[in-house]
This record gives sequence, structure tokens and C-alpha cells, in this order.
Amino acid sequence: IINPNRHQPTTPFATDRTKQPMLPRLLAMAAFIRLASSFTSSLHATKRLLPLSSPFVAALSPSDYFVNCKTTSHRSPVRRTSSWSHIMMSASAGSLEVAQIPCLSDNYGYLIHDPKTGQTAAVDTPSAAAYARELANRGWKLTHILNTHHHDDHVGGNMELKTEGVKVYGPAADGNIPGMDIPLQDGDTFSFGGADAIVIDVGGHTSGHIAFYFPEEKTAFTGDSLFSLGCGRMFEGTPKQNWASLQRLRNLPDDTTIYCAHEYTESNARFAMSVEPGNPDLVRRTEEIEAKRARGEPTVPSLLGEEKLTNPFLRGDVSPEIRKNVGASDDEDGAAIFHKIRLGKDNFRG
Repeated sequence: IINPNRHQPTTPFATDRTKQPMLPRLLAMAAFIRLASSFTSSLHATKRLLPLSSPFVAALSPSDYFVNCKTTSHRSPVRRTSSWSHIMMSASAGSLEVAQIPCLSDNYGYLIHDPKTGQTAAVDTPSAAAYARELANRGWKLTHILNTHHHDDHVGGNMELKTEGVKVYGPAADGNIPGMDIPLQDGDTFSFGGADAIVIDVGGHTSGHIAFYFPEEKTAFTGDSLFSLGCGRMFEGTPKQNWASLQRLRNLPDDTTIYCAHEYTESNARFAMSVEPGNPDLVRRTEEIEAKRARGEPTVPSLLGEEKLTNPFLRGDVSPEIRKNVGASDDEDGAAIFHKIRLGKDNFRG
């Protein structure tokens, strides 16, 4: 604040207010009110749960989101572009409610709730504390834990969340699921609330990876097997196994909502554009993704129909452009093409 009377205090909170010129005092008061209003709005934004009427994230104003970046010193609400946005979301999946919970550095965890029975399932457990807070906020009681695979950022909260009455479901082919009660394999079905879940073998990222598909709710929880515009790095499986897993997911209906476990979409889009830049659906979707991330909005979940049109890991056998750009010949099978796409992504620095 500029004070034309240099002998007077320049702070808006001068001790002798009767001697301070009126204009600076009014300007100071207005600035203080704006600052207080902004701070209050930000505090409300950090606590707000955003109910969604569809699986897609509604357009949000800057005051509706906040970021929490582990790689920076920012730990409070800020209105800026970030690689990671913390937005508690709700969506309706048929008879079930889905709460999407940002965890750790870039994970998404999920709570599935059946309002009629009161049953609530955690899909993977990246952070017990984040789940406990969300359960308390919503008044839900955890009854199930559904693990997709054994990596720590998917099972790390199992034992803390496994209280009396909570059953842990996980892949039978993976013996490293903490507290597992019910081992599952491809084709198994089980009831959750009023819905039926089908287990799909999606091994490749890990050899025992599974996905949970709710056909009536048109919803699949894919863990790290299928991402928005990507797929998980192949740590334990083989190219043939991984390609077969992706085909099983690709065979699901186009209107299936895919809930994956990480916010990797923007970097995945850059790689996808490097191998299929002539795909107009991909160009359009990349622009939409960049705009969402610039606003700090999540890009997950997505529709499987979109993935079929734009995800290079589902398109190697149908796109001549991808085959050309990864150096695959026309006589190579889908698994071999997938392997070249996967190696390309592993070494991509774009």
C-alpha cells in the first residue's frame, strides 16, 4: 500500500488509525477482505465431497479442487496446475456407490458401497488412513477388501483395515496378499451386496493380477492391468500372457466404466501420440486430457469404448500406424506387437 505521507505508518494496521489517510485505509480493508474470502473458500474446497451423477468427472471451478504434491513443499490448497489433484469423488454404478480416493503420490483407491445392505468394499488398500477417513466421513462400515495384486501400494493397508468381520479377497495365483481369506481365480463369481462380481485373470503386470467386473453395473476395477491410455509395466508376466489379459478386457462392452489405480493418463497420452499421431480420436482425447490436467481434474475413470479407440495397448493388432511406428511386421501376432509397444513405452522419454 503506497502512503503519500511518508512519516505515517505504511501498514494497513497502523497504530494511530486516525492519522492514516482514508484511501490507503480503504484499499487495505478491501485487500484484507479479499484475502480472507479466498482463504475461507480454499478451506471449504479441501473438505468438499463432490457427488457426481455419472462416472465422469463434472467440470470443476478452481475453487472445487486442491493439490497435494509429495514432490513439492505445497501442502495446502492452491489454485495452480499440478500433476496430481486430490478430489474426493462419488459416482453411481447401478445399484452401487463408488467413492474414488486419491492416495500416496498418484494412486486411486476405491470404496464400493451397497446402500441396501450396508456392505462396503475397498478395492485395494494403498492407504489405510485415507480409507478410514473416508469411511468415517460417509458413515460406512468396511466389510470386504478386494485386492487386485500384491504390490505394496495396493495391499499396504490390508492388515490395518482388516478388523473383525472384514474378509479379504485376492488372486489365488498370488500368495503375497496380506490377510487373504478367499482366493479367487479367472471366472469365479461372488456376491457383493445386491450385485454379482466376476473375476477376470489379467496377469502380466504381476503373474497373478486379477480384475473385478460388475456386469450389471457396467463397471470394472482393473488395478494396474489397464490404465487410461495405457497398461501396467510387465514385471512378472510374459508378453503372451499380458496380451491375452488385455484381450479379455477389450472383449467387455464399450459402455463399461474402467476404474484404474493410477493417474498416469497425461504421460500415457504423450506416448500414444508418438505411435499413432494420425488417430483423430486420440488427438481429440489428448486435448481433453491436457485441459483437464491443466485444471487439476482427474482423468479417471474412463469408458472402455474410448480405450478401444485410443489406447495403443489395445490397438496394436488393428492399427497399421502403430505397427509401423514400433517396427512390427504385418506377419507378427498380437502378443509380439504388444511386446514392442510395451518396450517402446518403457523407454519413452517424451
